[in-house]
Amino acid sequence: MLAIFTLAACVQAQESPRDLARSILKELIEINTTDSVGDNTVAAQAMARRFMAAGFTAGDVQVVVPAPKKGNLVVRLRGTTQSKPVVFLAHLDVVEARREDWTMDPFRLNEKDGYFYGRGTQDMKSDAALLVTNFIRLKREGFRPARDLILALTADEEGGRGPNGVAWLIEHRRSLIDAAFAVNMDAGGGQARNGRRILYSIQAAEKGYVSFVLTAKNAGGHSSLPTRENAIYDLSAALLKLRDLQFSLHLNDVTREYFQRTANLRDSKDAADRRAVAKSPPDPGAVSRLSSSPYENALLRTTCVATMLAGGHADNALPQTAEATVNCRVLPDGTQSEVERRLKETIGPRIDLRVKIPMQSNPASPPTPELLNRVQGIVQSMWPGLLVVPIMETGATDGRTLRAAGIPTYGISQIFGDLDDIRAHGQDERIRTAYYYDGIEFGYRLIKELAGAL
Repeated sequence: MLAIFTLAACVQAQESPRDLARSILKELIEINTTDSVGDNTVAAQAMARRFMAAGFTAGDVQVVVPAPKKGNLVVRLRGTTQSKPVVFLAHLDVVEARREDWTMDPFRLNEKDGYFYGRGTQDMKSDAALLVTNFIRLKREGFRPARDLILALTADEEGGRGPNGVAWLIEHRRSLIDAAFAVNMDAGGGQARNGRRILYSIQAAEKGYVSFVLTAKNAGGHSSLPTRENAIYDLSAALLKLRDLQFSLHLNDVTREYFQRTANLRDSKDAADRRAVAKSPPDPGAVSRLSSSPYENALLRTTCVATMLAGGHADNALPQTAEATVNCRVLPDGTQSEVERRLKETIGPRIDLRVKIPMQSNPASPPTPELLNRVQGIVQSMWPGLLVVPIMETGATDGRTLRAAGIPTYGISQIFGDLDDIRAHGQDERIRTAYYYDGIEFGYRLIKELAGAL
């Protein structure tokens, strides 16, 4: 057994960072970590074996399993001072992928025409693999950071049967991941279009997540005797009002700076709108024009949208109940009660409204000038002239849980994504191989830059 372990360590030591990164990505992609039939623990244990083979001690490589198949891996690279650590976060779980929906096996790493294909290549086993690669690389080199560096590869970010990932670690094993700040690889990163790099983003805020259920009720009756009192019609009328609901514009420090900085990337007319919307007060015409884009609109205001619908109980009966789920994405300084009030005003008293999934605290983490400068320094050294921009995530990541726990969190993916080729959660998910391999060096420099005091 010792001979086998020693051989594995020697083979690993001989691999170049590029070969190691590809090997790790292949191993992770080919371990199914979906909630239905996958096993996050298997992936966490596989990565733990690599760290042990690289010379990490057992005490610094911990696989924590809150529930069967829901393992998390936490690795610590020891520093030279007692300064509070920095944690680098990535999740190992992926969304479902059916073989019949893909043109290839989603749980095999396929390389074709300059792309890596496989479930998790975009979201987000590629970033996890790069973190593993560079922690091993730094260990090989004997690197001693000024502070402890923590790598957390977690479960259930994509949803599952319980809070078995970051939320569980914060509640039950906080000492493992407690940090001065966190770098979340599931957000931010490079933006590209048609193979051309456009900008690098640091996610410093994300919108809150809250879902409501709207319910209409009537006495019902026989379908041969229809009346205007109909739960489905009542609910439909309320949903059409909701469709037309527009929350007030509100910029925070992150989104204001986003519009100001990205004005330098756009044509003159669009640039003027971006500068005008960032002013106080914003120009109404600029607000209207930018709001026509779903993405820009989501940056400017809280949004709510109907996502699920159910009603009636029989073909030949008038419906007694109709229900719709409405999902809202709330600006970081917005509140659940404020959104609930606006919804009730919009849908009227005939429709009941209840909270399905409450919103947790979701403060922003505006990047400090020093953090921004360090990331910008790395970006400029690799891609001179490329703009670095703070952004607000319109979706949701595990960063919100860390921020709610008082750990400032910044989304800094190591990889560029093509804005016109977003396939995360979709068919034939892929990333450019060139962007993946560039991420090795970017991630290596980022970890070393953040290893010292900030």
